[in-house]
Amino acid sequence: MILHSNILGEGKPFIILHGFLGMSDNWKTLGRQFSEQGFQVHLVDQRNHGRSFWGDDFSYELLAEDLKNYCEAHNLEEIVLLGHSMGGKTAMLFSSLYPEFVSKLLVADISPRFYPVHHQAILEGLSALDFSEIKSRGEADKVLGHYVTDFGTRQFLLKNLYWIEKGQLALRINLEVLKDEVSEIGESLPSHLRFEKEALFLKGDRSEYIGAEDERLIKNQFTNANIITIANSGHWLHAENPKDFYLAVIDFIK
Repeated sequence: MILHSNILGEGKPFIILHGFLGMSDNWKTLGRQFSEQGFQVHLVDQRNHGRSFWGDDFSYELLAEDLKNYCEAHNLEEIVLLGHSMGGKTAMLFSSLYPEFVSKLLVADISPRFYPVHHQAILEGLSALDFSEIKSRGEADKVLGHYVTDFGTRQFLLKNLYWIEKGQLALRINLEVLKDEVSEIGESLPSHLRFEKEALFLKGDRSEYIGAEDERLIKNQFTNANIITIANSGHWLHAENPKDFYLAVIDFIK
């Protein structure tokens, strides 16, 4: 099974991987901008997310293998690879296991280290959405608001809503599997793996995902990496400061 994607433009292949509970559509605006700079941008839905296939198993090893299958199916070589959060972990592992596919690596606000589970409230809120009762996005937002107080986070999560048919909402994510396998999201990159080609790690100045110790770890496993800070942004740096994020990425890949 091949991952679903939205392909924009023509030129050098540039794959973008979304984060946990996200989807390729989250990157549509930036993807279009990158495509205007001479890149064929592949906005990819990872398994159990977006419009891609569902599976009972979920791990970074599988996500990396899915990406390898995608590259082979589309005859992609020497790709630019960008991943955010969970997508960044996939990108790190893929680049380390299959460096022959990658020309440049970009990782947005995630380190190779282990992260403890911290999505419990979000997953509880999504599980509370009873679509036999909920008949509008507004009703879903009201229920989710009991678990997730931040409006921006709720809007991000509610992008997963879609109409199966008139009057019947559902979630695009495979919620049951993602709940069961949520501990996999925080797993560390195996410490023996290395990637020696050019890499850029971008972190939000208000985010705690990449600290001083993380920077040492990054430089150890990604021996040709630079780390830069995107101002006025947290973990969703590409959404909170898209202008500076775009400029940093273009400067690196061009």
